[in-house]
Amino acid sequence: MTRPFVCWGLPRQPVPFLLKYATRHLPPCHLNPMSKNLLEQLREMTVVVADTGDIQAIEAFTPRDATTNPSLITAAAQMPQYQGIVDETLKQARVDSGALAPAARVVSLAFDRLAVAFGLKILDIIPGRVSTEVDARLSFDTPATIAKGRELIAQYEARGVSRQRILIKIAATWEGIRAAEVLEKEGIHCNLTLLFGLHQAIACAEAGVTLISPFVGRILDWYKKDTGRDAYPANEDPGVLSVTQIYTYYKKFGYKTEVMGASFRNLGEITELAGCDLLTIAPSLLAELQNGQGVLPRKLDAAQAVTSVVDKITVDEATFVRMHAADRMASEKLAEGIAGFTKALETLEHLLAARLKELEA
Repeated sequence: MTRPFVCWGLPRQPVPFLLKYATRHLPPCHLNPMSKNLLEQLREMTVVVADTGDIQAIEAFTPRDATTNPSLITAAAQMPQYQGIVDETLKQARVDSGALAPAARVVSLAFDRLAVAFGLKILDIIPGRVSTEVDARLSFDTPATIAKGRELIAQYEARGVSRQRILIKIAATWEGIRAAEVLEKEGIHCNLTLLFGLHQAIACAEAGVTLISPFVGRILDWYKKDTGRDAYPANEDPGVLSVTQIYTYYKKFGYKTEVMGASFRNLGEITELAGCDLLTIAPSLLAELQNGQGVLPRKLDAAQAVTSVVDKITVDEATFVRMHAADRMASEKLAEGIAGFTKALETLEHLLAARLKELEA
């Protein structure tokens, strides 16, 4: 027998009736004390991507896609739990190079393969795509970037992975964008990174790039340093405003290139971009979202963007150079980002050389 349940303002009825009544007549916040957390709500309007090389973190948050970069791969390569991936890559590089090959050649081969090795492990976990980055030292060399993109795809395909599951990450220099244009025509999809300005975004869209990664947090970093201002409300965050501008421009003019906000410094930056095509988020902030409660409203909406008043800009090389020079933040952060990734790659090369020496001692 069903026991009656008394609730003030409602008739004395069995529990099943009460639940049916509440479902129809009460606001959602009153229905279920175990309401959806912020991460669950975000996933209903935005593709959530894990920004990490830590495979265990990816397993914990089950994102659709994952992104890596030289700094993340270098950090992961130093974690004890991933020593096996590093050692396996080095040993295979030795076999393929030959027993008499100099250590520098072995390290060079292993270096090229390590990002793919991590990518393969990640693809075993996620259902979608992984982004693997071209050597940042090639950022101003179009032919070399094209060659490296093809090489990375060949490594994945040799392991039975379709190129549809790979995004080749390339710095959004003019030379990098031109390389991506060539690769896209070959069915090699690209993720243009280190993107800070509208001119970079427009050039990427006009080149038919699959996806761009505007760096929200790094833009905020620059403005805080430049202005001496310690904090910005999330809705005034310069990085948030930049991504909102790019998103609006793309949707207004019907570009197919996807916008994936990246490099977040706090939760507010993420929630202010709810509704963006994709957001790639570090594990620490994914955890905050997962533990966060409350209502998460959509902030970016394609239908609203279409009605916005925006002037169209055609970005050829001369316009790109002029706009880039005029945008001090974009100029400085692009150069700084390439330098930072280059330093991470050099650190990784040293780590691999030291580990090879230990393995062969």
